[in-house]
Amino acid sequence: MVTFTRERSEGGVTERLFDLTVAGERVPAVIWAPEGARGQRPLILMGHGGSQHKKIGTLAARARQYAKRLGYATLAIDAPGHGDRISREQAEQLSREVGARVRGQGNSGFTPEMAKAMAERTRRAVPEWKAALDATLAFDFVAHTTQIGYWGVSMGTAIGVPFVAEEPRIKCAVFGLAGLRPGQTAFEEAAKAIHIPVEFVFQWEDAVAPRENGIALFDAFGSKEKTMHINPGEHVAIPNFEGASWERFYSRHLGKAEAMARAFE
Repeated sequence: MVTFTRERSEGGVTERLFDLTVAGERVPAVIWAPEGARGQRPLILMGHGGSQHKKIGTLAARARQYAKRLGYATLAIDAPGHGDRISREQAEQLSREVGARVRGQGNSGFTPEMAKAMAERTRRAVPEWKAALDATLAFDFVAHTTQIGYWGVSMGTAIGVPFVAEEPRIKCAVFGLAGLRPGQTAFEEAAKAIHIPVEFVFQWEDAVAPRENGIALFDAFGSKEKTMHINPGEHVAIPNFEGASWERFYSRHLGKAEAMARAFE
């Protein structure tokens, strides 16, 4: 069941907030599309990072850019234990904990407790993403498109790899800022099951995902077409120019909603 809670248009892009109910739990979602859009267009699913939320500034800006330049729609949901699914105080505490890990402070390693929590979050998130995609395809400005891509780095990759491995409707994916650790058998098998085109972005001095683990994950992907972009710097320091590469990647594999894109030129 879908319940729309707010709709707002600004700068030629319409943002719609809505809620889903999955396994008895409320899942807040948002979708951006060109203002006045009707008919079929490519759809990007964007998974946010740890401690973030579905409307984090960088994600929202990218979604608006895709709507204006390519005529795309972009869908995002709050992951379990994030965004509008927790209190403000819980969100602030989560941000402090994740921030310390990103900066390499204290115990920045991936503990068994963290692994267990991520596995449980992924177990819940995968069916939520499937339900959100099912609902979105029925919107008249998406119109059951078959041109669907995924974007998600850090936690967006931790959840995204198992999700994409199980979702045959996704045609291409951008992953990054994550790695394959020893003993992660299920995660490795999910990566091996992915055969669509993949672009993987990685930071060489990442305190969260050591470089050897990032290379191991890239190597595990079963895709014949896969590219790894490695940049110097820490976890949150992806260069801005990578955004242009992602846009080219999606344009190449999903095409454009030509009529809508021309309206913004």
